[in-house]
Amino acid sequence: MTVAPASIPRFARGMRLREDAARARWVVVGPERLFVPDEIALEVLRLMDGARSVDAIVDDLAARYDAPREAIAADVLALLSDLHAKGVVTA
Repeated sequence: MTVAPASIPRFARGMRLREDAARARWVVVGPERLFVPDEIALEVLRLMDGARSVDAIVDDLAARYDAPREAIAADVLALLSDLHAKGVVTA
């Protein structure tokens, strides 16, 4: 299974985004794993609510940032596909 524009991404079982207040950063934590997303990945991960499709996430980001929608879509799909391959995200 791959991540497609119509996919609805969500965190895989046991994975979640949480704020690490002690270190003033956001992390993705799961069983024996921890990722520190960069600012762009964090924006995408915050929009994963289990209801929005990848297209809806791209539309939201395109409305907020001055970048071509196609470029945002390519970046979001690449990020989510990578996280899917690592077992962090399901779609």
